[in-house]
Amino acid sequence: MAQTNRLYFIDAVRAFAILMMLQGHFIDTLLAPAYRDESNAIYNIWSYFRGITAPTFFTISGLVFAYLLLRSYAKGNDKARIKKGLFRGLLLILIGYSLRINIFNWLYGDFNTYILVIDVLQCIGLSLILLVALHSVFKKYSYLYSIVLFAIGCICFVTEPLYRDIILDNVPKVFANYITKTNGSIFTILPWFGYSAFGAFISTVFFRHVHREKFKISTVISFFVTGVFLIYFSSLFLTKLSRVTSIPLFKMSADYNYLFTRMGNVLILFGVFYAFEKYLKQSIIARIGEKTLSIYVIHFVLLYGSYTGYGLKRFLNKSLEPETAIFGAILFMVVVCFMSFHYGKTNTFVYNLIRKIYNKLKIYYHGIR
Repeated sequence: MAQTNRLYFIDAVRAFAILMMLQGHFIDTLLAPAYRDESNAIYNIWSYFRGITAPTFFTISGLVFAYLLLRSYAKGNDKARIKKGLFRGLLLILIGYSLRINIFNWLYGDFNTYILVIDVLQCIGLSLILLVALHSVFKKYSYLYSIVLFAIGCICFVTEPLYRDIILDNVPKVFANYITKTNGSIFTILPWFGYSAFGAFISTVFFRHVHREKFKISTVISFFVTGVFLIYFSSLFLTKLSRVTSIPLFKMSADYNYLFTRMGNVLILFGVFYAFEKYLKQSIIARIGEKTLSIYVIHFVLLYGSYTGYGLKRFLNKSLEPETAIFGAILFMVVVCFMSFHYGKTNTFVYNLIRKIYNKLKIYYHGIR
């Protein structure tokens, strides 16, 4: 069953997430502490929606990546897609590490473990590699594949209390930082791979049924119903499950249940964009969604000073008033998107550069053998 259906809403969701990330990082980095008032409704709304960004990124990455793997397998050849996926995963990890480099510090002999801090790119890259492994094992067993992905997502979320404060002092930081935040990691593979697994699970549903009549309306409704349930009732469900099974882990998960509730937010977001998909085709929003990697790299350089140490944070860290921060965030989004459109036709400009270097090294290696 070879699918040719393109899921246009995916690019719109990615665009929403990347724009939310741009303004979120800008305001969070530069807004003065005096204005971070949790009793302020506007600040609370901004903070809440900012919290949706990362779950959306991980979920949509898992969805689109697994969907493309399934389509390639249905066409009888997924080897190229698997190879490309592994390359993409490793590339994201490499770029993630490189963004922590300060060239000037290195020139002065100042080397530290800051480069080993794990952020979103490394976790997404590793998630893609794990999804390739799962696809390779379960691709012949469609429904089992769906069950495994769903189970992995649930396990990652429910067991979060067990590894929330884990310390791995005896494990090398290059590995430990993927699990623990004690060394400064922003993201860790657990629980964030859970979102990618849920995204991949959703892709299996789309792949099997997207061609069917009324699939869209039923899926939009399912997104909204499931999303509302996860936001408002998942904690209650986990609490009752703990009572029925006498397993305290469910209650522990319910008491700090941000993972399932954020998944609910993501599903509602999916429902909105999927419902209005026909209005988003070929739009500027969809085009932005195609350039998330270049936008991410450019914003990191401008805001945090990757490679040079000179970014907006160095000069304006936590110093702006709300009006200035809002205007600056809008301007920042426009500038970063413009630079991405102007200097990179698509995210592949980064991949092509690395591929050229890799191919030249491979030719040189074979030449000296």
